[in-house]
Amino acid sequence: MKESSLLMVDAIINLVLGIGLICFPTTLIHFIGIPIADSAFYPSILGAVLFGIGIALLVERFQTRTGISGLGLGGAICINVCGAGVLVIWLLQGGLELPLHGFIVLWAVALAVFGISILELIYYKQNRAS
Repeated sequence: MKESSLLMVDAIINLVLGIGLICFPTTLIHFIGIPIADSAFYPSILGAVLFGIGIALLVERFQTRTGISGLGLGGAICINVCGAGVLVIWLLQGGLELPLHGFIVLWAVALAVFGISILELIYYKQNRAS
């Protein structure tokens, strides 16, 4: 297989696993036979990371068109935004039973990860322009 084909297959696998874990359907979990979690929080965060990796692999596969490397800076941005995005969705929908300090810590993590991604994007744009 060519490298581009391998990247595409790997991306599809990560995207499918990511979507499955983000949704974390109980019937599928029972069907597959993996342990059920008390909450879908951790599996969905993992799913977001896998989904981000899938996007990064697609970016790497088509890097000649995009101008960025999917597993370098572009990959970091994809993974950060997906993981932090799902975390923010969890925090906003109110499906977590956490003490106040838990929410503060998780919001700080989400904001820090989004902030890092914005800085990475600015860095990328500045270096691409020069």
